[in-house]
Amino acid sequence: MRYTVDERHERILELVRQHGTLRVTDLARHLQISTVTARRDVEALASHGRLNRVRGAVSWPGAPLVTDRGPLSAPVSHAGAVLDGEGLVLGMVLPQSQHYFGEIIRGAEEAAKEAGARLVLGFSGYQADQDEVQARRLVDAGAHGLLLAPGWMTDGTDKDARSLDFGVPTVLVERRPAAGTRAAEFDHVCSDHAGGAGLAVRHLAGLGHRKIALLAAGSATGVHVRAGYETGIRAAGLEHTQTLRIELPVGAINARNMEAAARQLVEAVEHQEISAALVVSDTDAIMLLQLLRGFDRQLRVPQDLAIVAYDDEVAALSDLPLTAVAPPKREVGRAAVGLLLQRVREGVQGQEAPRQHLALLPRLWIRQSCGAELQGE
Repeated sequence: MRYTVDERHERILELVRQHGTLRVTDLARHLQISTVTARRDVEALASHGRLNRVRGAVSWPGAPLVTDRGPLSAPVSHAGAVLDGEGLVLGMVLPQSQHYFGEIIRGAEEAAKEAGARLVLGFSGYQADQDEVQARRLVDAGAHGLLLAPGWMTDGTDKDARSLDFGVPTVLVERRPAAGTRAAEFDHVCSDHAGGAGLAVRHLAGLGHRKIALLAAGSATGVHVRAGYETGIRAAGLEHTQTLRIELPVGAINARNMEAAARQLVEAVEHQEISAALVVSDTDAIMLLQLLRGFDRQLRVPQDLAIVAYDDEVAALSDLPLTAVAPPKREVGRAAVGLLLQRVREGVQGQEAPRQHLALLPRLWIRQSCGAELQGE
């Protein structure tokens, strides 16, 4: 059935009066209209004081914040515990489920289950338009909040920013927007990649290395590792030391480019330009180690070149175990869910606490590729 604007408004008022509180997506289903249209109608009615609006839901003035699905809010358990989110649905949109994001998903799923909530996934495949498509699909399907890792957000400049407001509480995951951008107005939880790179540089400098190379791609992780590397070089008093930065390919391993990078390392060591290298990621570090051993002019690791890998997915499984920086991926997933549950609860209670930007520091695992015994820092 097709309604005029006034008819839609009257029907919305009737439905909300009957139920006390309804989610915007439920209104859209009742009226067989799009969620965008329902949200626009609700905003118009709320602006005239005829309804109360909270994120993702609308209520009759004075009515308890309960939907026909049951309470949207729940009490906090003992101090420091995850919010009780019994019955909530949390949507999570990521570029992919493998490699870096696998552990984040596992951490988020653990925290959601512990809180009685359900985690539902969507994948963008690094296609910018799919970030929005998948987020709206999950909200239309009933998600009470969203965890997002937009594929277009890499260096934090927000130059390709799309809308991140889907009418429900939203937390960015492993994305650190630049200050002053629209994206910076959202909560985010991420690994402190810059801090992790600083740990690696400080460790190598402590071993006496004065010339440290960086090999990284222009990924979201690589951008922040590069910033931490440069800060670490200055903090260690190496700012006047010649450093080498080699760009690695983004995405699938390119054997030709990796061989070229390995040959650059050999030449740099032979000319005494470097004695150590930080490599993003550990898969690339293992491949470089293999290539270095296959050249006529072999490099000995760690005698000629100390290597620190970044990621620590498989660094310990190299035939020469690699010292590695390990981002706290599982903890990032857990913390993001905890923050999102908090925001959902605040939203249905009409509260709004200051936004949070959480950065969790990685750990440095010291292994044989730096000439040290196995230990953690």
